[in-house]
Amino acid sequence: MDWFQSILSRYDSTIWIRVIGTILTTFAGFMLRPFLAFYLYDKMDGNLLVAAMVTSLQPLASIISGYFAGSLSDRYGRKPLMVAALIIESISMAGYIWAESLFTFAALTVLNGIGASLFWPAASAQVTDVVPEEKRSEVFALLHTALNLGAAAGPLIGVSLYKINPAIAFGICACTLFVYCLLIIWKVPETLPQPLRERAKQKTGKEMIPRMKLTEHSTLIWITLAAVPVSLLYSQVEIILPQHLRTQYDDFLTVFATLLTINGILVVCCQIAIAKFADRFPAHRVILIAYLFLACVGFGYGWAPSFLVLIIAETLFTIGEMLNGPQIQKAISVMAPDEYRGRYFAIFGANWGITGTIGPSVGAVAFRGIGGAYWFSILGLLLLIGGLFQYRFVRKSLSRSQVDTSSAKQTNAAIS
Repeated sequence: MDWFQSILSRYDSTIWIRVIGTILTTFAGFMLRPFLAFYLYDKMDGNLLVAAMVTSLQPLASIISGYFAGSLSDRYGRKPLMVAALIIESISMAGYIWAESLFTFAALTVLNGIGASLFWPAASAQVTDVVPEEKRSEVFALLHTALNLGAAAGPLIGVSLYKINPAIAFGICACTLFVYCLLIIWKVPETLPQPLRERAKQKTGKEMIPRMKLTEHSTLIWITLAAVPVSLLYSQVEIILPQHLRTQYDDFLTVFATLLTINGILVVCCQIAIAKFADRFPAHRVILIAYLFLACVGFGYGWAPSFLVLIIAETLFTIGEMLNGPQIQKAISVMAPDEYRGRYFAIFGANWGITGTIGPSVGAVAFRGIGGAYWFSILGLLLLIGGLFQYRFVRKSLSRSQVDTSSAKQTNAAIS
C-alpha cells in the first residue's frame, strides 16, 4: 500500500477530484459526443448544413462568454465558476432528451456553450494555482489521461445506446455532470491566490482586478491563432470524418467508434510516460514535432486506402495530441501573470471556440465541394504552417518568462 500512498501524495487532493470527475463526465460525454452530429442530422431531416450550424452555436457561445468567464474566475474564484458551469451543462444535457424543435436545440446548445466556457478557464487556472511549474505538464497529462479513460470505453457503448435510444446517453451525461458538481462542492477548496482574494475583499467592482489590455499580450494572441489548425482538425474529426468514412465503409459508425477507442486506449497507456519524456526537451521543439505528426494525420485521414492505414493515422494523431496538449498548456501557465491566469486560459481556449464555430459549416461546405480527401489534405498543409509559427512564438514566450523570473529573483534577493 506504500506505493499507493506515494501516488496519492504526489498531487494535491484537488487534482485527484478533478481526475475522478473528468473520468465520470468524459465516459458519459463520449457515449454521446461522437453521435451528437448524427442525432441533430436526423432531427433536422437530413440537412447536414443546418445540423453543422446548430452544432457550431456551442463554441460560438463559448467565444462570447469565455473572456468574461476568465475574468470572473480571477475575480470571484475558481470554485464558484466551476460549480455554476457544471449545473448549467447538466441542465442543457437533460434538455436534449425532450427537445424537438430547431429553436430548442439551438437554445440548449448555446446554454451548453456558456457552461463549458465557464468551466475550463477556471479549471485550468486552478491547476496552475496548486501545482508547481515543474509538475504542470505532468498534471495536465494526467488529466488528459483521465479524459481518455472515459473516451476509451464511451464511444463503443455509445453506439449501442444510440441505436437503442439516444435519450439514455443524454440522461447519463446529465447525471454525471451533476455528480461531478457535488464532488467539487464537497471536496475542492478555493485555490485563487491569497493576494487576489485579499484584493477582492478590499475593493469592489472593476477595481477588484487589473484590467487586461490585449495589445500588451500580443504573444498570447499569436499562440492562440497558431493553435487554430490543431483545433480545426479536431472539429473535422468530430463532424466531417464520420461523413467521409460513410462514403468508404458500410458500417462506418463502428469504424469511427473503433478509431476513437484506439485513441483513448493509447492515451491511457502512454500519456504520462510520453509527457515525462517530452519534459526533457524544449517545449517549442516538442510542439513542432506534434504539429508535424498531426499534419501527417490530415493526409492519412484523407487518402487512407484501407482500415489499417486509418489505424496508423489515428496512432499518429494520438502521439501528436499527447505531445502537444500538456506542453502548450504548461507554456500558457508559465507565461501567464498570477492576476491574469483565468483570462490567459480563456483567451487561449478561444481557438477551440473559433474552429468549433466555423469548422462544422466550413467543413460541410468543403466536403460537399471538393470531397473529404482534398479537405483533409488542406488541413495537413495548415498544420505544417501553424507548426512553424507556434515553434517561434512558444520559444519567444518561454524565453521572456525565464528572463522575467530571473529578474524577479534578483530583485527579491536584493531586497532581502
